[in-house]
Amino acid sequence: TFTGKIEKKFYTSCICPVLVCLCFVQRCYGAAHHGSIKVTRNQTKHVEGETEVHHRPKRGWVWNQFFVLEEHMGPDPQYVGKLHSNSDKGDGSVKYILTGEGAGTIFIIDDTTGDIHSTKSLDREQKTHYVLHAQAIDRRTNKPLEPESEFIIKVQDINDNAPKFTDGPYIVTVPEMSEMGTSVLQVTATDADDPTYGNSARVVYSILQGQPYFSVDPKTGVIRTALHNMDREAREHYSVVIQAKDMAGQVGGLSGSTTVNITLTDVNDNPPRFPQKHYQLYVPESAQVGSDVGKIKANDADTGSNADMKYTIINGDGSGVFSISTDKETREGILSLKKPLNYEKKKSYTLNIEGANTHLDFRFSHLGPFKDVTMLKIIVGDVDEPPLFTMPSYVMEVYENAKIGTTVGTVTAQDPDTANSLVRYFIDHNTEQDRYFTIDASTGTIKTAKIFDREETPWYNITVAASEIDNPGLVSHVPVGVRILDVNDNPPELAREYDVVVCENAKPGQVIQTITATDKDNSANGARFHFSLDEGLSLNPNFTLRDNEDNTASILTRRRRYSRTTQDIYYLPVLISDGGVPPLSSSSTLTIRVCACERDGRVRTCHAEAFLSSAGLSTGALIAILLCVVILLAIVVLFITLRRSKKEPLIISEEDVRENVVTYDDEGGGEEDTEAFDITALRNPSAAEELKYRRDVRPEVKPVPRHHPSSSLDSIDVQEFIKQRLAEADLDPSVPPYDSLQTYAYEGHRSEAGSISSLDSATTHSDQDYNYLGDWGPEFKKLAELYGEIESERTT
Repeated sequence: TFTGKIEKKFYTSCICPVLVCLCFVQRCYGAAHHGSIKVTRNQTKHVEGETEVHHRPKRGWVWNQFFVLEEHMGPDPQYVGKLHSNSDKGDGSVKYILTGEGAGTIFIIDDTTGDIHSTKSLDREQKTHYVLHAQAIDRRTNKPLEPESEFIIKVQDINDNAPKFTDGPYIVTVPEMSEMGTSVLQVTATDADDPTYGNSARVVYSILQGQPYFSVDPKTGVIRTALHNMDREAREHYSVVIQAKDMAGQVGGLSGSTTVNITLTDVNDNPPRFPQKHYQLYVPESAQVGSDVGKIKANDADTGSNADMKYTIINGDGSGVFSISTDKETREGILSLKKPLNYEKKKSYTLNIEGANTHLDFRFSHLGPFKDVTMLKIIVGDVDEPPLFTMPSYVMEVYENAKIGTTVGTVTAQDPDTANSLVRYFIDHNTEQDRYFTIDASTGTIKTAKIFDREETPWYNITVAASEIDNPGLVSHVPVGVRILDVNDNPPELAREYDVVVCENAKPGQVIQTITATDKDNSANGARFHFSLDEGLSLNPNFTLRDNEDNTASILTRRRRYSRTTQDIYYLPVLISDGGVPPLSSSSTLTIRVCACERDGRVRTCHAEAFLSSAGLSTGALIAILLCVVILLAIVVLFITLRRSKKEPLIISEEDVRENVVTYDDEGGGEEDTEAFDITALRNPSAAEELKYRRDVRPEVKPVPRHHPSSSLDSIDVQEFIKQRLAEADLDPSVPPYDSLQTYAYEGHRSEAGSISSLDSATTHSDQDYNYLGDWGPEFKKLAELYGEIESERTT
């Protein structure tokens, strides 16, 4: 028998890592990391009459991990190692079999000697090791001589991969004026070789380009500044080349490089400076207030927010006439006019302007101050000025409905020059509103040119121009606003169209709607509204109105219960008046609809319902009933059609002249049956005026018509009528030659007694109050509504 045991072995040495793959091991239990398999054979011999003999177990085969160099380029297969079993006596009886990863394709074995060779060039970076299984069998019997054992072939690394920077090239920034040794960036190169074997993956860093400004740590790859106070204004961009070399930088090692683009960012280390200490600016006296009259700029070598600055006027006699602001885009100081200039009064101004940085860095305060001052002299130029209005704008008022030619107001302008020329006024007719007014060219008086309606346009804007008579080209303009004052010329009206609904189960005094009013006039002529019903009409028995004295009114019910079947719409005239002078009023009519509501007041429906609907039948039930009626009608029509087609004639045969009594076994349809015998004559003998012929036989002799005076027919009673018909039947030549039976019946007159049916009981008056039905729950809701409608109709 064979038994297998896995033991821990300590790998001590290898004779040659290239040619020899059998390595000897020493026993060191639980110590090392390399594994080997040991297979032993226990032999036991049983002999009759002798005791059991135990032999010393012998070692089968022992080997450690095999090694094979990667990237082998030789012409012959690379020798890996040898497998051997102690069962092999060298006579070729033992056959070695190799299975597992790469067996037969990458690794081949001599089945006689056990030599293993590698047939392909291997790459450790793609696969580091291969797990295979070895077995020794008897060549003749194919029986295993040893148990199958597992071993590993490791691919031994060589330095065939150069370091690589996976993230390069790099772009990084560092502030200017940084201290020497300031960290800029850490670069990292990776080497695909085995880091646990030799120095193939040990990388060191060096700088190829970028000295003396930057340096790199050879072990960590951290790039740092190598100079003090590098100035962005002197040089902003740097290109640094970093090299990574394996084999710890030794000769023969592989290397890779990357580029790091470093940009110095700006800090506020440069104060602003005006190019000149004195400036001069010419401004004409005709410059408009608020307009820009000049620009000034201080230079700053910094960029971004570090170059932002603010301009101020720190002193000078023109600080109250001029103002300065900063353009954030161009960083210029914009000088504008605060007050109008007058050459006749002051011909020049002096300003001291300061430009200062708004974002200071106190680390560089020793380079300051970060501001500068310059002097600006402004020369006022003399020009011929247009007339000047006494006010920058005018606001005038006029009442609506005023007559054409009503004076609105007056504008005044003067020549500011020493000549003091006369002024002419006119209106700029650029808009339609300018045509609604006229102006006196000499006095500047403005008058109306049409009748105004404040509710249509409450405000008008016009432009009045003034020019010198001696120099019409000099024109000045002034805006004039005309407010149209209100008069009470519009009556109040309802604020909107109201949809008023009253529930059938409403109670007396219940508010069903609150209405409001509106007036096109302003609050002075219509803020207070008064609501009332039209006094010219009779007292409304159904609804009333209550003025809430807050410009609203409430519509209230006057009675209990309303019925849609009796009246579904009511009309309520409402009179509304305002508090203006004189007061105006108007009348509006509210339409009130009667609707069915839930107990909580929610409207269910406002349309009149059919009887079946009020009884609680659903739409599906109504459709089913109608379908049944249609089916019944179809059956009746079919039955009548079949009866008519199967009815036998009264005379069976012309030869059969026997006396026969023909019996009709069917029931008449009553008065509504128009196909049955016409018994109108029994009820009204006068209807017998026209002679009725028999329809079962064709008369051979045309009878002579008999005429009875209408007066005689009206006086004949039923008994006389029957006797007359009997005589006519005896004398009628068109009758058959046999006796026939004619039956007459008389229903009689209506009884004098009244009906005891309950169908008309709803029309009788009753003093019983059915309001308690509303408290019995939803099952009796429809019954309560029916009796409520009856009660409301009786009350009405």
